[in-house]
Amino acid sequence: MASVPAVLTSEWTKIRTVSSTVWTLISAFVVTVAMGAALSALTNSQFSNLSVAERVTFDPTLISFSGMILGQLAMVVFGVLVVGTEYSSGMIRTSLAAVPQRATFLFSKMLVAVVLALLVGLATSFVSFFLGQALLGDHGTDIGADNVLRAVFGGGIYMGLIALFSMGVATMLRSSMLSLGILMPFFFLVSQILSAVPGAKNVARYFPDQAGSKIMQVVPHAMNSNAAPYGPWGGLLIMVGWVVAAVLGGFLVLKKRDA
Repeated sequence: MASVPAVLTSEWTKIRTVSSTVWTLISAFVVTVAMGAALSALTNSQFSNLSVAERVTFDPTLISFSGMILGQLAMVVFGVLVVGTEYSSGMIRTSLAAVPQRATFLFSKMLVAVVLALLVGLATSFVSFFLGQALLGDHGTDIGADNVLRAVFGGGIYMGLIALFSMGVATMLRSSMLSLGILMPFFFLVSQILSAVPGAKNVARYFPDQAGSKIMQVVPHAMNSNAAPYGPWGGLLIMVGWVVAAVLGGFLVLKKRDA
């Protein structure tokens, strides 16, 4: 029986020695910070052109997280590759032969990966915030303002949960290509489009990304957006529900099917 510390060490070695997973984490940081900084600077220069409603509900914290829409896609890729690479290479058979306890194998893999994702997510969130506020100038806020620290920490947690959700889906589907083919369009297109359709937005607001992103919002109805029937913590709880379902689904598939 493989010991948990040994399995954790093995999973850490797998992740850090595969260049694709390392680069996706770097990409998550870079694209999120860069896009957030660019849009913060643009908002500062165009602030006078905002409508009255947008000024009243202006959320400088949320603006600094504008790059999260791209950063979360990098986290999706990271989560999928952590699991899917072993299936595509056939190494999953060797891994399960070395660690026949499938719960130990899967949850050790997920634990190592989600800790990395959380660390990168928190670093990304804090850098995005401070850089964004500097570029917003007089329109910015500070970390000590009401609910701002919650939103900044929430941004990092959100990125970690996105990665964990993707790992669960990839474990269920057992294919990197299929997982990316479903998750990338879902987060980048389907969720965004449905959230703007009057009849469908009542359903889309319960999608993991739409609900979870509320944790990064400080001002209610930020930027004159539609109201949601839940607050920041309620939205995060909805996202956690999606993540738990994906992880449990992945575990059940791994437990019942051969590699």
